[in-house]
Amino acid sequence: MNLPDPSTILLMATLMAGAMSVVLYSAHLNFPKEIHGLREWALALVLLVGGVVLLAVRGTSDSLLLFANIVMTWGLGLMMIGTERFYGIKPSWRLFHLSWIGIAVLLAYWLWMKPDFLTRVAVSSVVVFTLHARAIFIILKHGDRHFSMWFFVSLMLVESIMVAVRGILAVTSDSDVNLLGNGVFARLYLASAQFMTLMMTVGFMTVCTRRLQITLERRSTLDPLTQTLNRRGFADIYAKEHALMRRESTYMTMLNIDIDYFKRINDNFGHAIGDCVLVDMAQMIAKALRASDHVARFGGEEFVVLLPATGLDRGLHIAERIQAALKTVRPEVPPYTVSIGVACQTSADESLDSLLIRADKALYCAKEKGRNRYEVADEVAQPLLATA
Repeated sequence: MNLPDPSTILLMATLMAGAMSVVLYSAHLNFPKEIHGLREWALALVLLVGGVVLLAVRGTSDSLLLFANIVMTWGLGLMMIGTERFYGIKPSWRLFHLSWIGIAVLLAYWLWMKPDFLTRVAVSSVVVFTLHARAIFIILKHGDRHFSMWFFVSLMLVESIMVAVRGILAVTSDSDVNLLGNGVFARLYLASAQFMTLMMTVGFMTVCTRRLQITLERRSTLDPLTQTLNRRGFADIYAKEHALMRRESTYMTMLNIDIDYFKRINDNFGHAIGDCVLVDMAQMIAKALRASDHVARFGGEEFVVLLPATGLDRGLHIAERIQAALKTVRPEVPPYTVSIGVACQTSADESLDSLLIRADKALYCAKEKGRNRYEVADEVAQPLLATA
């Protein structure tokens, strides 16, 4: 089997890594800000390319050899940091700095004080394996168990095994582990290692793309200001809860909540404070609800709450809790009250539109009677059966 020489492999890998770093940095600039780690991975590839270039031009300079190893350790460390940031974990900067400082000190010792190439290989392998192992641990602990995660972690694992094998061979056999040599092992390892580095980058982009999809879907169903459901998200949730209601023959209750005199708040305090009131309203509603309940902002100062498997008595209790909670003093927002319309759905044949209309009528009844109160909607006169 004719394998390309190491210099050709390094050149090809350098060009591909450089291209991938541009792709990652472009993604960093264009992806939503909630997706972290792309910048670190882009810089990591640049550093790995820089380390390879330093190795290629070092000639007989041991100083350049040492610096090249430090630069590549920075690159591998930033891959770990980027992975941690992607999963929302506090970056392990202590491990990062211990890794490159350890490489600098230990390799310098076995380079100048007590020259030993195989020991240097073993030390480098331990450091690289540790950085990869940390990243693998983070992925397995915090990944979402999707194909993209398993693909990413499998690539990291393969790379870690390759690094471990080279380190073990350096101390247990006479194999030629010099990657700049012309041995078969050196060529195979170098080709596979460079390929796996690029594939790990592809794996990271895969999980980032998955996160992008989830983020965009969430944005399409959430109100950007209050982070509650919007109309589309509420309709999706209602459809699921309605199907469950039909299966289990339970009730649902809806609260239609409107902030009283919200225009006065905007006129007197400004729209910035008005936005704070809307956010506060969403938070106060959420505190009064169970984990199984749902809240949506329907626009302006109007919120709708869906209470699955809940009868009218429980719905009224939650309405009272919301109004009682608003009486507490919160310095960040001016005092305000709400009017609430309560409608209980007892028939699975009633439509969402019908339920919303009944809750809306009850809400306006509460406003006509003086606001800062709740009113109960009239029951449906008869089940709204679908026509054939």
